Amino acid sequence: MRVCLVEDAEVICARLVALLEAVEGVEIAGQTGSVPQAIAMILHERPEAVVLDMKLADGNGLDVLRAVREQAPEIAVIVLTNYADDYVRGMCMRAGAYRFFDKTSEFGLIAGALLDLSRKPTDLQCPTGG
Repeated sequence: MRVCLVEDAEVICARLVALLEAVEGVEIAGQTGSVPQAIAMILHERPEAVVLDMKLADGNGLDVLRAVREQAPEIAVIVLTNYADDYVRGMCMRAGAYRFFDKTSEFGLIAGALLDLSRKPTDLQCPTGG
């Protein structure tokens, strides 16, 4: 499974890479921390999944999520953010996020979400959000 990472914090990106490299069958197809670069990378690479931060240095991850859902709805977007309140969660799920996780308490759940996705490649919506 090919995965793109959209995260502007280098330390978090390094943690994500280490986490995902330990998941059998996962290949990192690209990484960036910029909204326009993320959209371009995702649409060019067409990964099966994207791990997306909501707050990026040059904008809002919600813009990336909306662009991907509009132009490539088959790509599962997993949101991983420090802004994990119910309002942001609801916005992301309504915009088409596959899963939504809090960086501070649910970071490790990314691997399981990708494994779930690999078992159900056509199930891009998770009604519970987690």
